[in-house]
Amino acid sequence: MGQYSRAETAKRAGVDPSYVNRLIDLAIVTTDAANQLTKGDVLRAQMAQTLETGGVPLESLAATIRDGQASLAFLDAPTYEHFPLLSDETFNGLSARTGLPVDLLMLIREATGGAVPNPDDQVREDELAVVPLIEAALTIGFRPVSVARRLRVLGDSMRRVAETEADAYQSDLLEPMLAAGASDAELLATSTSADTLRMDRAMDDAVITIWHAHQMRPWTAAMIGVIEKSLTDAGLLTPLRRPPAISFLDITGYTRLTHERGDAAAADLAEVLASLVHRIATKRSGTAVKWLGDGVMMYFKDPGSAVLAALEMVDGVMSAGLPPAHVGIHAGPLLTQAGDYYGQTVNLASRIADYARPGEVLVTTEVVDASNDIGAMFSEVGPAELKGVSGVLQLHSAHWARPQVVPNRRSP
Repeated sequence: MGQYSRAETAKRAGVDPSYVNRLIDLAIVTTDAANQLTKGDVLRAQMAQTLETGGVPLESLAATIRDGQASLAFLDAPTYEHFPLLSDETFNGLSARTGLPVDLLMLIREATGGAVPNPDDQVREDELAVVPLIEAALTIGFRPVSVARRLRVLGDSMRRVAETEADAYQSDLLEPMLAAGASDAELLATSTSADTLRMDRAMDDAVITIWHAHQMRPWTAAMIGVIEKSLTDAGLLTPLRRPPAISFLDITGYTRLTHERGDAAAADLAEVLASLVHRIATKRSGTAVKWLGDGVMMYFKDPGSAVLAALEMVDGVMSAGLPPAHVGIHAGPLLTQAGDYYGQTVNLASRIADYARPGEVLVTTEVVDASNDIGAMFSEVGPAELKGVSGVLQLHSAHWARPQVVPNRRSP
């Protein structure tokens, strides 16, 4: 059942009304008895323009559709109901109506994977759904730069999910069917099957579920940090004589390697790294708590064991031909929940790992004091100012107990 006039179809597709008339004349899109068009027709108009811009004449496209050699019928599949159309508003107009900065509104397009828009470009219907998030965040007191960062990170994360999903659909379903001589109708049937639609609905629920699960940890960590600081300031946390240690190991250039060599190389790297980390951590009575994309967070009951494990891992990573690793370790009180660890000790170890250079194991004074006679030596690297950490921190570089030239430390 149609819902758009020819003029409305042109507006929603972002094309000239005469272009829609041309598509109708060529039977690329077809009106119903009431001379109305569907959302699928709007998407077909966009697709036809894309193909024509890429060098496919509309007459040729119409001929292949007429002869049954190609079809745009897949755009009627329920999956494509989620695909956006253009709204009546421009970014400038939306900014005037809401009072929100136009550059922040235009960032929505970037977050959804589109090309950088102009202020007078039309806003897509789906982009309007993001506006309340911006309004609420600014009202609460988040800075525009923080809102922009959230949008960019969200967009990049969902882009990776979507591309991985599309790659699997191409390699696991479409390519085998094409190799077997499947017709367009059979390919369309796969994309509109009950199983595919059920998977799409399940994916919606899975995305929300996984996001909330990830959301729980940093929010919990933030609140625990506030409580822990209050207890520390009040002198109610008793220092431990030999506190446990948290170690963060990161791989230098992991993100660049993934982009340059693809997901397969990243998967191979992760498999080799996981085996190495598990073997050494277990040997040193430690535990790999969780993987963080380009590295791992580990728990060690004994700080000295954490140091020796880190040195072995750095050497092992190099021997395996992987990009160099860098490690940060801190020892102190920990709060645990559901197998995870929280608190200032965790936060500080993570910041130290970020500060460490390739091939370097950096530790705090607390780790040095708890690591006597372990077969490792420590060299002061000078005071460091770490992001998100108040004050200046004295750090030490750990290395095996053998003569070694310690390079000059960079400025923080």
